[in-house]
Amino acid sequence: MQIPAILESTNLWFVVGLGNNPDRAAFGVAKFLQDHGKQIVPIYPRAEMVHGEQGFATIAEAKKVWGAPDVVDLFVNSSRAGQLSDQGVQAGAKVIWMQLGVTDEAAAERARAAGLSIIMNKCPVIEWRRISH
Repeated sequence: MQIPAILESTNLWFVVGLGNNPDRAAFGVAKFLQDHGKQIVPIYPRAEMVHGEQGFATIAEAKKVWGAPDVVDLFVNSSRAGQLSDQGVQAGAKVIWMQLGVTDEAAAERARAAGLSIIMNKCPVIEWRRISH
């Protein structure tokens, strides 16, 4: 699945690394996604309420409530991306989206082998604005 199709056809986004800090990129990106019709689910160790949505400490906990996500969006250090990407695969995600600066080629290959679409080192807000002009 290409970026325009992902942005158009997905609804449920698990945003990993989304806490209640307005200075972090995840906070603004999640609000943008929410404002554009996406259901966001914060995944953060403290399981904070963010943008009116209850957070969860893990992808697996969120899946128990929400079911399989369309997108697992990773706002984490690249060193953690592989483990979290694998958790997204296990949760039944269709897409693993690694944010700007986040890459893990081995994790991307594992996810592709499992049939998922992979986006690396890109921001959905930037891509949304780029394709909607």
